Amino acid sequence: MSKIKETSTNFANKQALANECLEVYSTNIIGGQWSLPICYALLSGKLRFGEIKKVLPNITERMLTLQLKKLEKNNVLTRKIYAEVPPRVEYELTTIGYELKPIIKELENWAIKHKKIV
Repeated sequence: MSKIKETSTNFANKQALANECLEVYSTNIIGGQWSLPICYALLSGKLRFGEIKKVLPNITERMLTLQLKKLEKNNVLTRKIYAEVPPRVEYELTTIGYELKPIIKELENWAIKHKKIV
């Protein structure tokens, strides 16, 4: 996942669109292949990295790490590190992250209907 140069036209266009369209702003945060499945997994409560990996076996460790960092940066989830040996880290949705639950459920309903049509 490469970072877009802040001086590029693409970056400027994305920023302008996100500032004017709240739907685009939202998809910039929770869009992508893995963000919603990670959030869906965390709807049941706190999970450790390995537990998330078991729920999503096709995601690479690198991609899972990147997506967790992105979601944490955007305050969708929190990362709690326990001072233990071996180190234990738990991920949990924030209040705003839990607000995605009805949205995720509606997307699921839409997908069921859409699959029947296609």
